[in-house]
Amino acid sequence: MSAEAADDYDVVILGGGSGGYACALRSAQLGLKVALVEKGKLGGTCLHRGCIPTKALLHAAEVADVARDGARFGVKSTFESVDMAAVHSYKDGVVSRLHKGLQGLVSSAQVDYVEGAGALDGPHTVVVGDRRLTGRNVVLATGSHARSLPGLEIGGRIMTSDQALVLDHVPARVVVLGGGVIGVEFASVFKSFGAEVTIVEALPHLVPAEDEAISKQLERSFRKRKIVFKTGARFAGATQADDVVTVSLESGETLSADLLLVAVGRGPVTEGLGYEAAGVTVERGFVPTDERLRTNVAGVYAVGDIVPGLQLAHRGFAQGIFVAEEIAGLSPAVIKESGIPRVTYCDPEVASVGLTEAQARESFEEVETYEYNLGGNGKSQILGTQGFIKLVRRKDGPVVGVHMIGARVGEQIGEAQLIVNWEAHPEDVAGLVHAHPTQNEALGEAHLALSGKPLHAHA
Repeated sequence: MSAEAADDYDVVILGGGSGGYACALRSAQLGLKVALVEKGKLGGTCLHRGCIPTKALLHAAEVADVARDGARFGVKSTFESVDMAAVHSYKDGVVSRLHKGLQGLVSSAQVDYVEGAGALDGPHTVVVGDRRLTGRNVVLATGSHARSLPGLEIGGRIMTSDQALVLDHVPARVVVLGGGVIGVEFASVFKSFGAEVTIVEALPHLVPAEDEAISKQLERSFRKRKIVFKTGARFAGATQADDVVTVSLESGETLSADLLLVAVGRGPVTEGLGYEAAGVTVERGFVPTDERLRTNVAGVYAVGDIVPGLQLAHRGFAQGIFVAEEIAGLSPAVIKESGIPRVTYCDPEVASVGLTEAQARESFEEVETYEYNLGGNGKSQILGTQGFIKLVRRKDGPVVGVHMIGARVGEQIGEAQLIVNWEAHPEDVAGLVHAHPTQNEALGEAHLALSGKPLHAHA
């Protein structure tokens, strides 16, 4: 088909990652004619270079720790080594199966999947090679990329998560630049695999977006694991020579390592895609939208990592579904950003939803908090984990934040998000029966205590 010809659709989606393919599938369910454009692999960063492969590495790391610590549970096991080729085979197998399943979903939904690099040519046309796809609505879902710092060139022993995911060996010494979600997850993996790890974080705490109590507990846990971290430490530069990378801090301190992992966040992918030429507002690379995910151009929406806010795959899913329903005229409820759950899959895990204590105190006149220590939870004792569940409540009102740290607490975020999003009072949750012995029980115990009737906790 020549570039002069056009294919007409109800919805043209640029980007086949979490937000894009969710929008495509829901749009097709609603009877809309859909084109989905992706230059790489369907599933985007999350499936191929983010959520799924990193969590596979983290599970391999957990297995290494279990083998190493078997005697603690009365099992005579030994840790020999990590076979990175076999780890990658396992990881890639998981990704491949999910990728094939997703391809099948998109194909069966009768979505017109267009492979190739697309760009806007006006507000309602996407050009992909010699095809012009015109849409009554266009959805921008081009995702994000691993960022670096000005003057810090990626290459050799200096890498981002993209390169770390295919590393063919376990380095002896690793410096991780950045103590946010990506940084602490990779630090956890490298430590479990046997490396010496040092994290450099410019802000005062690790995982600085979390409640301060959670950050401090993670720092205690990392000290116990002998993961070194330097907070309030600003990066000055890095050099490579032979088999060593030397990291310099503004304090004058230098760190030597076999690998420098740059984990300073992710930047939006919007440059060179014709957004601004089509009239779409772009600010610092991001595409701002209103609460209904509309850009400043009529009929053009944006979802996922290019929209300012949390860069999470499940946020992208939710936004993609929202936009599909908005286009179909269903007037879906606005997505509340603070109600989106967050999980960091290091050891111990961190999971949270809603407001931190500091945020709640800025929003409400009076706030109550309660911390339930996992030491009182039977399943947590069986697992040998430490941590707590912290509730943040508007005084005499609903729970506005749930913050958790400990092994596997990410699996408890489902109930936690219902509590926050449905504006439950502690008394509402205290009346529910939580199965024993589960870690989920700890959520119930925390709400029992906050409602004034603690069971396995002191008042």
